[in-house]
Amino acid sequence: MLWYLVKRIIWMAGTLWVVFTLTWFLMRAVPGGPFDAEKKIPEEIRRNIEARYKLDQPLHVQYLDNLAHVIRLDFGPSFKLLDYPVNRVIAEGFPVSASLGVFAMIFALTLGLTAGVASAIGRRTAYDYGFMALATVGVAVPNFVLASLAIVLFVFYLGWFPAAGWGTLRQIALPAICLGAPFAGYIARLTRTGMLEVLGQDYIRTAYAKGLRHRRVIVRHALRGAILPVVSYLGPAVAAILTGSIVIERIFALPGLGIHFIEAATQRDYTLAMGMVLVYTFLLFVMNTLVDLSYGLIDPRVKLK
Repeated sequence: MLWYLVKRIIWMAGTLWVVFTLTWFLMRAVPGGPFDAEKKIPEEIRRNIEARYKLDQPLHVQYLDNLAHVIRLDFGPSFKLLDYPVNRVIAEGFPVSASLGVFAMIFALTLGLTAGVASAIGRRTAYDYGFMALATVGVAVPNFVLASLAIVLFVFYLGWFPAAGWGTLRQIALPAICLGAPFAGYIARLTRTGMLEVLGQDYIRTAYAKGLRHRRVIVRHALRGAILPVVSYLGPAVAAILTGSIVIERIFALPGLGIHFIEAATQRDYTLAMGMVLVYTFLLFVMNTLVDLSYGLIDPRVKLK
């Protein structure tokens, strides 16, 4: 286990360096810069600004200087937010995005696992067809379309939720549901498939033959064997929820990382864009590592090397 974690940390460091390098050079290769504007500024002022942010130095010097700061976990000042370091933007926005992602994932897991198990138990019944139809709709409809429809129905028509804002459960619930709905559909279908495969295994029939209650067989034995595909899906799903929250945060005007990610891309804010990319890369790597570690807890036959 320890050697496995050491290898994963080494791989993570290498991955972050590759992502940093590719992102850094791609941003510089795109025509234009963070201080280009429709109104042309005097050349002397432009030179002063570039000197302030070290953009007047050769590319390799800029690259090494930026890499040294990133290694020290210092992403530098934002090019567009005056006197606002990127570390502070991440520190203020990440709790919002993380909270939204946690609530969305809880909703997706609760609804998806429940629907998948119910569909598998009641195979070829109205429950099965109904739940799988809803799961298909959830997968097919993009979350920004679902968010627009939810705002019209639950905000303007029924008045159950506020249209925007952050801080209360009512303000979190609607964007979390809209963000988690597509993932609930995927989880429901994966759970149903896994349950149908496990319910036909010999150890399930043995459990019933020993007189165990139906609920205990499903929860303690069948679900544990059927949940591995769902666990495999959770790693990239969490990363997708965090990146997908970019659109949801924009629609519901949430003060998370998503709005800064969009603005950094559109305004060529090099340092802020780099900070966002590396944070998302780190989260994806950590979640995939946690998924691999959970395999050993769910199925003792899985050995990590």
